[in-house]
Amino acid sequence: MKQLIQFPFPVFIAKEDKWFVVECPILDIATQGKTENEAKKNMRDLIQDYLNDPDTPKFLEKINSLSLSYISVPISQELLYGKA
Repeated sequence: MKQLIQFPFPVFIAKEDKWFVVECPILDIATQGKTENEAKKNMRDLIQDYLNDPDTPKFLEKINSLSLSYISVPISQELLYGKA
């Protein structure tokens, strides 16, 4: 029997109109949901499907560390809030 461990996959969540979109950049997959919790559940399911798919190449052993960083870039307020 395989021993399972919890692995913290980094995801990015954004609200786009009425949907919450979740992306997992290290696996290059994305999904959505009507609520943030639904979107997270959909991502958990999608990650498990991805990892269980025998035809999908796996490369998790190449990941040595994970970190989250923000890079600030000046943008116009119109891009963020729409036309003022």
